Parts: sequence; structure tokens; C-alpha cells
Amino acid sequence: MIQKRILSGMQPTNALHLGNYLGALKNWVDLQNQGDYECFYCVVDLHAITMPYDRDNLKKATREVAAAYIAAGVDPQKSVLFPQSAVPAHSQLMWLLATMAQVGKLNRMTQFKDKAGKNAENAGLGLYAYPVLMAADILIYNATHVPVGEDQKQHLELARDLAATFNTRYDVEHFIQPEPYIMGDTTRVMSLRDGTSKMSKSAESDMTRINLTDDADLIAKKIKKAKTDPQPVPTCTEQFEGRPEAKNLMTIYAALADETMDDVFNKFGGQSFADFKKSMIDVSVAHLEPITTRMNDLMNDVTEIDKILAEGGEKCNAITEPFIDQTMDIMGFWKS
Repeated sequence: MIQKRILSGMQPTNALHLGNYLGALKNWVDLQNQGDYECFYCVVDLHAITMPYDRDNLKKATREVAAAYIAAGVDPQKSVLFPQSAVPAHSQLMWLLATMAQVGKLNRMTQFKDKAGKNAENAGLGLYAYPVLMAADILIYNATHVPVGEDQKQHLELARDLAATFNTRYDVEHFIQPEPYIMGDTTRVMSLRDGTSKMSKSAESDMTRINLTDDADLIAKKIKKAKTDPQPVPTCTEQFEGRPEAKNLMTIYAALADETMDDVFNKFGGQSFADFKKSMIDVSVAHLEPITTRMNDLMNDVTEIDKILAEGGEKCNAITEPFIDQTMDIMGFWKS
């Protein structure tokens, strides 16, 4: 029987925020605690250098993302937590797969178009080949499932295609074709200033997001200034029509309070948003403050983080080194 295995990760670019927590981290913890999957959670620092980045801050940012994973509930005793760059087989497999990746498919990748923008002619090869590295991240562990959002579905399809291409070309059943893991209760968190745009690490204004590093006073300030509208708090789903900011704030409240939307309607429907925001601040601080405190503790003494990341890297290398050797043997490479 094939071991069911989850692989997921985040880039160490800018601080992780509430959207990362509710949309991914919280669900990673649930997956870990279910016990049905062997979970590998990666800080994808190799992906982070495909765009301009702060060299002097990369290591600190990698630790901070790892600290966020742990503070949110990822348990290194139950999951493997590691930095991508600590496992050379990611890069090795990326090159092997790149020889099979069709340019036509890479040209259709929307994320490259979005990130490169009008500067596509000057973009680096790393940004263009980003999806091939992502495929290698998944396939090097023979991950059976990958939690994906809408913006990553294309990349998972490429991983599946490359697995199938390799297996067909060499007449083997070497790579598993990974399946998307659709989280049943994923919260889509939008900007505090524009309810039609996702909360983003790269948004210019820090007031658009609640960072996992924000203290109670800053969380309160951001919620108070969050965009709403003159109408009262909706009393039913139909009243969300044309009111994306109202929907966003109530969605966040429901997720943090672990309540249904009907509970929130019954509790606050018809009230002013000023009153609603007071309760939202209380719930947000109560939920996030322990995470922030744990992150700060870890970042104030990075010995524990570094030990966890080093151990995770060792576990991954023990898995990936024999597998990359086997892959190269199948492809006909010389070996001693």
C-alpha cells in the first residue's frame, strides 16, 4: 500500500499574514493531526530567489516562516519541517524534469505572466522555470496529495504531466501522479482595504493585511480602519451582494471564532460595523496573540528553529538521495 504523503510550502518573502494562516497553515495543522498522511512542510527559499530579494534577510526570513509554522501548530514531531535549499535533490530533479518540460506548456503558465508583467523579456530563467521546480518539490517525495488553491492548479497539472511523461518515456512506474487535496473548509481572506482582492504579502500598504507578527494594538488599529460601508451588518447571505468588505470581515470573524456564518448573522445582524469591529478585535487578538508570542519566543532564540530545520533537512535527504540516484539510474547515467 502506498504511503499517503502531503507536500506543501510557503516562500520566505515578507511576513506571513492572516490569509496564509486561515487559508493554509490552519489546514496543514488539521492534516497533520488527522494522522492519515505523512506531512512534509517546506520553506521554499529556492523559489524566493526567482524575483529580486534581500540577500541579507533571506536566512532570517526563512527562520521566521518556520517559526510561523510551529507557532500555528505544525509539530516537528508529527510533520517534517525543512528549508528547500537544504535538500539538493530538489534542484537535481528540477533539471532532469526540465529536459522533459514542454516550452508550450510553460508559456501558458499564468503565474509567470502575472509576475513578469510587461518585463517578460528581461525576466530570469528561474521565474520562467518556477513550475518545473515546483514539480520537482512534489515528485522528489512521491507526494500523493498536494493542498492547492486556484492559482496553483496549473502547476500541479504540470507535475502530473511530467510524472506521466517520465514513466512513459522510460517504461517505468517510478513517479506517482499527485492528486490535489481540496480543503473542505478553506477560508478565503481578502484585503482589509479592498474586499475584491486577496490579502497579499506583497501589497504595498501594510494596512491591507494582518501579519502574524502584529501585536494587539496594531491588529486593533488595522481592524478599526478596515473598509466597510454605511449599511448595517448583514443579516443573511443575500445581503452580501455588492458588499465584499462586509463579507470579508464577517468571514474572518467566523473563522477565528470557530462559528458558522449563521451564528455571526444572528449575533451581529442589523448592528453597526463599529460595534461589530469591537468584537472582531477581541476575537482576533485572542486567537492570534498566542501565535505571535510563540513566534517572538522562537525568533529571540533561533537555536530551536535551526535544530528543527537541520533535522528536517536530514530526514528529507535520507528519503531523496536514494530516490534521485534511482531516477538517474533509470535515465542511464553513469554511477560508481
